[in-house]
Amino acid sequence: MIRSLVSSAVAGLLGYTATKAILSSSLRTHDKVVRTNHAGNDVSLVEGPAVTAGLVAGSLLIEAPRQRAATLLVTSVAGGLGAVDDFLESGDSKGLRGHLSALAHGQLTTGGIKVIGIPAASIAAATILRTGRSRHGWLSSNRASADQTWFGSTLDVVVTGGVIAGTANLFNLLDLRPGRALKAGLLTLAFMPHKHGLTWAPGAAIAGSSAAAWPDDLDGSVMLGDTGANALGAVLGTILVENSTPTQRALVLSGLVGLTLLSEKVSFTSIIESTPGLREIDAFGREVV
Repeated sequence: MIRSLVSSAVAGLLGYTATKAILSSSLRTHDKVVRTNHAGNDVSLVEGPAVTAGLVAGSLLIEAPRQRAATLLVTSVAGGLGAVDDFLESGDSKGLRGHLSALAHGQLTTGGIKVIGIPAASIAAATILRTGRSRHGWLSSNRASADQTWFGSTLDVVVTGGVIAGTANLFNLLDLRPGRALKAGLLTLAFMPHKHGLTWAPGAAIAGSSAAAWPDDLDGSVMLGDTGANALGAVLGTILVENSTPTQRALVLSGLVGLTLLSEKVSFTSIIESTPGLREIDAFGREVV
């Protein structure tokens, strides 16, 4: 218990320090990281690399070897491919449908690379997490060992990977207003089930990185971009799958798929701004919605 508490404290401190160091660096005002936001103001994408660095640094303190390896893998890949899309963007395709359409026509955009790479990394991370594990699962009725069959294990890996990739994508969809993705991440972390040793260190890394980025994100001077939003979602997705049963993972994946499809039809911002409660949470801490 004491060791876990110390590791978590250090993870939070590392997350905060790494994020703050990059946010405070000269990279913040570099021409290649400055964009125009929804309000027409200049905003720096430096927060993405900063938060990703903080999440990776803090995740080094995760005690469970499999969870540590899986988290570092998917966070690095999600953040790295997000950076490719942020800073080397090619093509004019937008959204999942647009990227898939471009791929279908033989065009590999930077967004298309994310569509392929993040799910692949998520499946690899899921394989690391599920390999050698005995889980009550998919095919079992009265047979406790049924989930150890090849089909049951493979299905669990696919669903687990889907949750990780889907969460990474969802947080990218949320990063459209100052503070929105950070708030969603902290609320998700606060209300999810927690198991000793599986949540503390990565949760502390999220909390530390978010605390470092919070003031600048809320005032709209920086934003997560694909880099930070994908990385944040990937860490949260990994925590979610480690703190859930196969049935719960399937339900979460269904919800993520539904939200992704919904995002192709409607604006999350319009839904949030027209929903009491969500509107106030979304606006909290910033002057301009």
